[in-house]
Amino acid sequence: MNTTKGRVLVAMSGGIDSSVAAVLLHEQGYEVVGMTMKTWDYASAGGSKKETGCCSLDSINDARQIAVELGFPHYIIDIRDEFGDFVISNFTDEYLAGRTPNPCVLCNTHIKWDALLRRADQLGCEFIATGHYAQVRHEDGRYVISKGVDENKDQSYALWGVSQESLSRTLFPLGAMRKTEIYDEARRRGFTELVNKPESYEICFIPDNDYRGFLRRRVPGLEERVAGGQFVLRDGTVVGTHAGYPFYTIGQRKGLGVALGFPVYVTAIHPETNQVVLGNYDDLASTATVVGKLNMGKFASLEGRGLVPSTTKVRYNHDGAPAFLEQVGDKVRVYFEEPVHAITPGQAAVFYDGQDVLGGGWIERHVIGELPLPAELAAL
Repeated sequence: MNTTKGRVLVAMSGGIDSSVAAVLLHEQGYEVVGMTMKTWDYASAGGSKKETGCCSLDSINDARQIAVELGFPHYIIDIRDEFGDFVISNFTDEYLAGRTPNPCVLCNTHIKWDALLRRADQLGCEFIATGHYAQVRHEDGRYVISKGVDENKDQSYALWGVSQESLSRTLFPLGAMRKTEIYDEARRRGFTELVNKPESYEICFIPDNDYRGFLRRRVPGLEERVAGGQFVLRDGTVVGTHAGYPFYTIGQRKGLGVALGFPVYVTAIHPETNQVVLGNYDDLASTATVVGKLNMGKFASLEGRGLVPSTTKVRYNHDGAPAFLEQVGDKVRVYFEEPVHAITPGQAAVFYDGQDVLGGGWIERHVIGELPLPAELAAL
């Protein structure tokens, strides 16, 4: 095959998306090299479910089989040490700090892209590619991520942290396609096993979705250390005891074991006192949030631009809410037009200009009547 478009290293998890991405690039004339990353050995950490997803032996074999059938090389790289040292340590530390982490964003930002680019250089690959549903273009000297055409599958939220340098070498072959088209492409080529393969949605190192059990195994003695904390209301009234602050998240309603005569939610977590604050749904509403550790996309900075209108997503499955952004130094203040519920420190906030990612960062705190509105907004 004439490979005039260059050499590309494709991250292959063994699932349908990354497999079809590799197939399409191969057929488009790229010289494809497949690579599967071993990020986690779940058997070594216990749990109630067998290893699944991108780290399982079955998935690695599925990825290799595609490469064998199409005649391009495939490699397996073991990044368990760097993944564990960074992503899993951060995951644990964030819960112990009373925050709720997003390991998938962190992995994309600090592990997968760096690991792929290092191997791409070693293998003489100009580009790297993944099966994410997102798009990237070069405009006005910046590499801009935009949403995938299939908004039900769009993954741009998880990519806000990828650097400009990394984006300059990144291809998203599925960004202009819908999931139904991906299935059609796989069927057309006879990859029926991929079509019938169930998709994995859990965190790769917690396939049983029991993050509390993971924390207990990860931090010896944690359960005993934090047991017996207080459930309190906003005014400090004690209404019960709990199993320990790391085992709760903002917005949680189920599994609290407290009956107050009305639906109650976790509205705040105070690790220093081992207190978990409960309230009603309205107590979860925030008018603003402060976001740090920024990575800007469409523009290098928002400073000097005044109040920038955006749609801001405060979690992966959030539809996004109209907001104004104000960058002050290395922080962005987000002022929502209407209150947003369950803004959670430790999660990512991603700012959109239409379909384009303006940038993003990590939510440091949510604000209920604490952050004064800029004069321009107060006058509205």
